[in-house]
Amino acid sequence: MQIVLMGAPGAGKGTQAAKLVKEFSIPQIATGDMFRAAVKEGTELGKQAKACMDAGKLVPDEVTIGIVRERLAKDDCKNGFILDGFPRTVEQADALNGILSELGKKLTAVLNIAVPAEDLIGRSVGRRVCKNCGATYHVDFNAPKVEGICDECGGELYQRADDTVETLTNRLNVYVESTRPLIDYYKRAGLYTEVDGRQHIDKVTEALIKVLTSVNG
Repeated sequence: MQIVLMGAPGAGKGTQAAKLVKEFSIPQIATGDMFRAAVKEGTELGKQAKACMDAGKLVPDEVTIGIVRERLAKDDCKNGFILDGFPRTVEQADALNGILSELGKKLTAVLNIAVPAEDLIGRSVGRRVCKNCGATYHVDFNAPKVEGICDECGGELYQRADDTVETLTNRLNVYVESTRPLIDYYKRAGLYTEVDGRQHIDKVTEALIKVLTSVNG
């Protein structure tokens, strides 16, 4: 089962990916994790990626695609994987098709956890993070027992500098513009399904599993 998981910042993609990993016993593969692993392993592509990151530059497509190719060929991906953060462009989507073809596989589904922008902004603006242990709370949906204090370690909670309405609006606008061509691409391929991310977390999980079970036969 080869899955591409999409979702705007704050849509709950990370939470759902972890649940799908447990349900289907396949790895979640995030772009950042792939880069870090390649750098740690000291592969030639990892060295190229490190040079770009150290210089504050974007990692070029050819390096990113090469790292994805290496990662998907590993043994833990034999029964499938959940791609998170790749592809980001139509060109990368074409490259992914080529990689899967080389591995004798096909993409099973592209799932997008869809949440309206105003809901996403509300979720993120209300987020609070522990300075000490990194635990995450929300002033409305997951408030700490004592305001401003972490339940886990007693650390001070703070609002991230980028969790502001202006910053989040800009991030969401960029996300929507950059992903629209990709969504159209996968719709044409008959692989795209949108799941309502406004539902309770468990309901979103149920919807995702239902889609995957039906397309996997």
